[in-house]
Amino acid sequence: MATVRKAEPKDINRLTELMYEYIVDFYERPEPPMEKVHQLFYTLLNQKEGAQFVVEQNEELVGFATLYFTFDTLFAHKVTILNDLYVTKEARGTNIAHELFQACNHFAEANNYAYMSWLTANDNKRAQRFYEKMGGVSEGWVHYSIQTNRMTSSLVK
Repeated sequence: MATVRKAEPKDINRLTELMYEYIVDFYERPEPPMEKVHQLFYTLLNQKEGAQFVVEQNEELVGFATLYFTFDTLFAHKVTILNDLYVTKEARGTNIAHELFQACNHFAEANNYAYMSWLTANDNKRAQRFYEKMGGVSEGWVHYSIQTNRMTSSLVK
């Protein structure tokens, strides 16, 4: 039986491991410094800029989701962005991702966010199929990123 709940301070070590699994193993990106990951974790705990949910199964964390809070200028509404939804390889193919998604969606609704948008990599077809299954629609917007010098230098080990 899996339980979805908001992340708590006691989760930091296992959640850090999951985040590295997600960043380094799944997305094949450089490992961010641990202090940056911990800073992000503690920022999300206060739920002013975002929120983090975890899935616990047999007293182990097997997944997490990260929501960030922002606004939609076109409609003058507050919105949330589901930036991360990760479930360990062993827990995939179960209902855990669905439960995690529903917890995020319920949080958005309960806190009067107009909608929850999703962000995933172009090549992450699994996530795209999942979001479509959950009712997500690609609205044709094109996403661009411009790295600042600070971002580029923080990725260098």
